[in-house]
Amino acid sequence: QVQLVESGGGLVRSGGSLRLSCAASGRMFSTYDMGWYRQAPGKEREFVAEITWDSETTYYADSVKGRFTISRDNAKDTLYLQMNNLRPEDTAVYFCRAASPVVSGLYYWGQGTQVTVSS
Repeated sequence: QVQLVESGGGLVRSGGSLRLSCAASGRMFSTYDMGWYRQAPGKEREFVAEITWDSETTYYADSVKGRFTISRDNAKDTLYLQMNNLRPEDTAVYFCRAASPVVSGLYYWGQGTQVTVSS
């Protein structure tokens, strides 16, 4: 099992940048594929980005391609999301997610961090 704690959210103007972090505790962070998701008020949670356990492959939602970068530091048990050129429509609670390497379809979630982009 892994516990996840997000940080780095806040209020930023349109065009600004933020870097989110997701600190993991527990066992074997380096074996989990990790992802970022977000949920805006009144909307369903949506996929933002994902990175494989070895950082070999990344995936992005079309809406954030070219603006967001997902990365990880397995030595520090931490996942990152660098967000540049932020837009008001990026306003949401951002969650990190860990996919169990052992049980298919088993995921662990953090509590989320609020990102607000003003126009």
